[in-house]
Amino acid sequence: MPKRIVPGGFVTGAVDIGSVISNVNAQGTVVPENEVFLRAYSSGVIKKIINSPGSHIKAGDIILQLDTDQIAKDIENDVDQLNVMKNNLWKNRLNATSTKVDLEYNMEMKKLNITSLKSDLTDQEQLLEVGGISPAKVEKTRQELVIADMELKTTQQKNTIRLKQLDAEEEGLLLQIAMKEKEIVEKNETLSKMTVRAPSAGIVLNIYKKEGEKVNSDELLAQISNMTSFKINASISEDYADIVKTGGEVSANVNEESLEGKIGRVLPVIENNKVNFEVFLTENIHPDLIPNLNVNLNVVSSARDSVMRIHSGEAFSNDDKQFVFIVKGSKAIRKEIITGLKGSEYIEIISGASIGDVLILSDISAYRHMREVVIEN
Repeated sequence: MPKRIVPGGFVTGAVDIGSVISNVNAQGTVVPENEVFLRAYSSGVIKKIINSPGSHIKAGDIILQLDTDQIAKDIENDVDQLNVMKNNLWKNRLNATSTKVDLEYNMEMKKLNITSLKSDLTDQEQLLEVGGISPAKVEKTRQELVIADMELKTTQQKNTIRLKQLDAEEEGLLLQIAMKEKEIVEKNETLSKMTVRAPSAGIVLNIYKKEGEKVNSDELLAQISNMTSFKINASISEDYADIVKTGGEVSANVNEESLEGKIGRVLPVIENNKVNFEVFLTENIHPDLIPNLNVNLNVVSSARDSVMRIHSGEAFSNDDKQFVFIVKGSKAIRKEIITGLKGSEYIEIISGASIGDVLILSDISAYRHMREVVIEN
């Protein structure tokens, strides 16, 4: 007599077409996605911490202040030096103007002397023709004119050199002034950055120094987050290191809801037999995401699309070949199927069943030796 089972005493599922995904479990912690690490722009001593870890801040709020006394004094001294340089430039320009006047006056006087000697020479040459002057006198005047021409040319050359020297002196002073002005601008920028401000609204996660401690340039000062979006810092056994690849698919279980994401950066160093990696969620602003929330993850190890599949159930084993019961009207007929990829939700069916077949998913191992089972009405 055939065995009988009662409807409602077992669960069934229909074979359909879809995806089968195999997962590996991992663990993770929700952390802010956009974290900012603030570093010291210049060396100094922490004067005061305004917002300690856990403080909610707005963009522009002061996190901490470094002592500015020394740099403020340096800027004051630089400003005094700059004023002295500008005063020297003003005096140099006055001196240059006076020198140029003297040079021009000297040139004009030599030109006038040459004009006078030329006039004298012309008069003497006329007198020489009528015997009114000695040839020696005329020759002396000619020599004086040659000497005056030579002196004029020499003076012109010296004046040109002196004018270039004056220009070079002014350029040197202007360069010193420009360098000092740049130095003051840089120090003022440093002064402004001695007050460490939040680049965006969020929460202070960490302060790495205490009041009164000295910090060096580029040393880490604070860690903040804007708390508007989140990611997951995850870890998985090193046995599954080969499936943790950047771009790999992951689902996170958050308050009984599955959030999809992808693997981002994978840390190259294995710690405590764990591989650490980041998961970036598609819904990174989901309301259930809060900092430090521990979540379970499913890392996709393999997947197949558009295959025959059936919901997982107690009726299935890990063997590729296995017997199942297919519901045919008022009977359940035992049949061998071949399975492929086994996922957490679905199992791939390679052969032995067809699309639309209804399989018993419950454990009815008590009937495993029966060819068919009657389903009572």
